Parts: sequence; structure tokens; C-alpha cells
Amino acid sequence: MDTKIGSLDTCRPTSNDMINPTNGAVAAIQSSVSPTVINSSEATLGRHLARRLVQIGVNDVFSVPGDFNLTLLDHLIAEPELNLVGCCNELNAGYAADGYARSRGVGACVVTFTVGGLSVLNAIAGAYSENLPVICIVGGPNSNDYGTNRILHHTIGLPDFSQELACFQTVTCFQAVVNNLEDAHELIDTAISTALKESKPVYISVSCNLSAIPHPTFSREPVPFSLTPKLSNKLGLEAAVEAAADFLNKAVKPVLVGGPKLRSAHAGEAFVELADASGYALAIMPSAKGLVPEHHPHFIGTYWGAVSTAFCAEIVESADAYLFAGPIFNDYSSVGYSLLLKKEKAIIVQPERVVIANGPAFGCILMKDFLSALAKRLKCNTTAYDNYHRIFVPEGQPLRGAPKEPLRVNVLFQHIQKMLSGETAVIAETGDSWFNCQKLKLPRGCGYEFQMQYGSIGWSVGATLGYAQAVPEKRVISFIGDGSFQVTVQDVSTMLRCGQKNIIFLINNGGYTIEVEIHDGPYNVIKNWNYTGLVDAIHNGEGKCWTAKVFCEEDLVEAIETATGSKKDSLCFIEVIAHKDDTSKELLEWGSRVSAANSRPPNPQ
Repeated sequence: MDTKIGSLDTCRPTSNDMINPTNGAVAAIQSSVSPTVINSSEATLGRHLARRLVQIGVNDVFSVPGDFNLTLLDHLIAEPELNLVGCCNELNAGYAADGYARSRGVGACVVTFTVGGLSVLNAIAGAYSENLPVICIVGGPNSNDYGTNRILHHTIGLPDFSQELACFQTVTCFQAVVNNLEDAHELIDTAISTALKESKPVYISVSCNLSAIPHPTFSREPVPFSLTPKLSNKLGLEAAVEAAADFLNKAVKPVLVGGPKLRSAHAGEAFVELADASGYALAIMPSAKGLVPEHHPHFIGTYWGAVSTAFCAEIVESADAYLFAGPIFNDYSSVGYSLLLKKEKAIIVQPERVVIANGPAFGCILMKDFLSALAKRLKCNTTAYDNYHRIFVPEGQPLRGAPKEPLRVNVLFQHIQKMLSGETAVIAETGDSWFNCQKLKLPRGCGYEFQMQYGSIGWSVGATLGYAQAVPEKRVISFIGDGSFQVTVQDVSTMLRCGQKNIIFLINNGGYTIEVEIHDGPYNVIKNWNYTGLVDAIHNGEGKCWTAKVFCEEDLVEAIETATGSKKDSLCFIEVIAHKDDTSKELLEWGSRVSAANSRPPNPQ
């Protein structure tokens, strides 16, 4: 993630300073600044919401119109600093807000009541699982219809309008139903600030007849947020650091492993500070790729059990102590629960909790405070990294292909590696792209995102749209399987409308390859499409678009030269034809282990 909202600093702000997240950064605004008085025609709920979004760093809102949100959209469009990005469907709008939040620190989408809300629900659930603050705004029923016996369209045919709210309650950290103007200001501000503090999605429903009505509570520019910072318990922090330092300083070959919750804890810099001070070997969990700089001198790769990058698992699993910062251990990240780790060797640091071995545990401690304080207490110990350096053997090169030989995926990614720089970002779709992209070595400043916890196929199309919209200065390179692409292809159209210059590599291997390696069956084979022809049809002469179909290495080299040369200002779509069984060795291993975990028989009663 390139930038992030750091509005929740652990140090208490000086008296009456306001903490204002803008464009993914934090600016301190003195309370002495007088808010600008707004003329009555703009003193509306809709404009207040628009101004709030801009204030927290959201300059693009992803939307699908519906009759319940049309007036609200009018007022969002009227905000000069807010750009409304119309998407082809609600699911992609939610995925785009997810991708935007990964880069900018917060994202937003606007849909219509129930029929739109339930369509975006899957994307919001994914953002919840990945700890991303996404503001999901729904245009709701007319305020006069609440509490009546009326039946509305876009509902399931009952006079109770709470079905959508009930669904969102499990996948958002706060829900605001705005059906009167008196408490609208408070509800909206509480929802947005909760999303920022909890790093989770929130739900805001706004009655369709309220957006345009002036109200005194919106008569001034909104005062910048003053978010009460979370603070570590000082005595608990000291005790936890002392216990952890004692534990690690006794170890012979300790290691550090970064996890995905480094993002929501805003602890990436503190983690690197700890790595610098300790000299420990530094690894990442797969879902933390991109959150830790891979050019760090003690970086040893991705720890993913049996499918780790070369020599990483050996160093981590043979260590006599390991500190995991923000881990998520699920069946995917643990390769079917097969990690060779021991609890008594581990320090687990979560965003607000530290557990050392089998105990003790310390609560109310912020991860970044703990890591920074621990960095000052550890003895430098490079043993684990020295061992890694001693046993490391560079990876072999793919076998040289004959002229015009069908392209192999390992050859593809050998060429992809050369495309990466600080001006690019990688989006990896669920599937074999997880494993192939994991082996890419990210240059300084190169972004990287994938959705491992939720693993919703098709996520990457919308996420590419959102991420690229958030950082137009980067060129986003996406790797999408044919099965995933068929789910969400429509919003390539929106990328073209927005003038994006992404490079999409469509890996066409005839089906759901990741499912094949877990459990094969005829349901994993899909109808083949003419993918370049489809994208050309979507292009339809509007915007800049270039497509190519690649069969061999020679085709690939030519396509990459064109995409990064004469077509560098265009959206480039490169379909790579691959054999259906051409998968990474990591997927073969991982798939068999996940299959074994899925097929465990019931425990005897």
C-alpha cells in the first residue's frame, strides 16, 4: 500500500488540534480556523457527505445509479473535488472501493436500496475480512415510508425494510440509517470516524428525499475530524516489552515474520525499525507481501509452510524463537494446517495484543508502540540471516524453449519480473497467480495487492480499477485467470472511460485451475471466450486500448515491448494461452494439502 491514513496516532495531539486525514496522509489543523459559512442551497446532507469524503482522502466514489440514490448522486457530483466513477455493476463498485482503500487508505461506493445493497454485499464482506475502511453508502427509501405498512419495489415484498441492514450488520463495524435530518450529521460523522478507527467497512443508508434539503447543521464547512487516538497501556507496554526482550535475547537464532495486519495497525515502519535494530532474518506471510520492503538487507522471502520461497521455511521453522507481527493463520495461509511451528517458540503481536509463547498475554498495547519499544531493547543477532545466506542457492532459470514452443507460465513470469519498478503495482487474482506473483521480487516502491483471506474470484478486475484510480502515477499490472475474468470483465469498460493505462495479463488455461488442484471435476472446465475480441468489443473505438494474444515466448517479448513502449499510454490487454496443466509447483503442493484438510473425516462421536 503506497499511502495510508494514519489518523490514529498513538501520541495524544496537542490541545484542540484536529487530526484530518487528507489524501491518505495526516494533517494537523488548528481549531482556531473558522469554518466557512455555506450558502443555504449547498447546506444539504448530500453536500455534507461529499465534503466529508473529500476531507478523509476520498476523491473518487464508485457507484451504480438507482432511483433511490439519484438525488444523492447529484449532490456528490456537485462537489468539485469528488469524482463519481460509474461502474457496470455493484459488485465491481465494491471491489473498486476495496482496491482504492488499499492504495489511498479509505474508499467509498454508492448503490441503491436492497437490490444494489445486496449486490455489493460480497465485496464489502471481502473488505471486512481484509481490514479495509470502505464507506458503503446506500440510497434508502423515502423517510415517510418507514413505519408504515407499505410495500416498496427493490425489496423482498414485505413492509419491513430491515433485510438489507440485517445483512450488513455482520460485515460492517457500524451501520447508520439516516431517515431524518436532525441526527444525520452525527450519524454520518460517527460512521466515517468508526471506519477509520476500526479499519473496517461501514454502512450508511440515506433516505432518498433527504439529500437535497438544506438544514442548519450543514450550514458550515464540516469541522475536521478530531479522532481520539488509541493509546497503549503504559505499564502493560513496559511489561510486554520486558518479557518479549527477555524471551528473544535468550534465543540463538530468532526470526521476524510480518503478517497482513501490519496494514490495519499502521505498523509497517515500526516493524522495519525492529528489523533494522535486531539484525534478525526478516520474512513475510504471503498475505503481507507488499507491506514490508523486499530490498531490506535481511529479507529472506515469503514464509508459507511447504510452499515458501526458497530456503525461507527452513530458516523460520528451525528458529528457536519467532515473532509474528499481525499474522492471520487460516487453512490457506497454513497450507492445510501443516505449518511446522510451535506455540512455545512464538511471540504473536496483534494490533492491540501481545502473546508470548504459552503465556503471558498483554492487552491494550498498540502494535506499533510495542515494536518500536522492543527495537530499543533487543541485542543484535544475525545468526538466522547468516544461516540463510550460507545455505541459499539462487533459483534456477526455466528451461530454454524451442522457437515458437508454446509459452510456459514460468517463462512468462521471468519476463514479468523485468517489467517491475517503483512506478508499477501488481494485482494478483485468486488462483495460480497467487503463487507465481508471490515469487516476484518487488523493487523499492512497487505496490502489491491480493485478496487472500476472502479469496473471491473476480475481485482483481474491480480492485485494479480502484487501485489505478487512486494512484494514476503508477501503472497497474494485473494477473487474472480466465475463470475469474469471466465473473467481472464488464468493468474493463470503466477503466477505459477513466483513461487508465493498466496492463492486464489474462492467463487462459481453460478453467478454474486452483480448484482443479484441490478437487477436480467437470465443473472446473469453462466455456472458452475470444478474450481479446471481447475487450476490443468493449473498447468500441472509445478511449485508448490495445490487445494481443500470446502463444509463445517470441509473442510475449513483442507484446511487452509494445505495451511498455508505443502503447504505454493505453490500457493493454494481453491474453496468454497456457496449457491447462501448466501450474506452479507451489500450487500443486498447496492444493493437495488443502484438499487433505477439506476432506478430513468427521471425528468419531
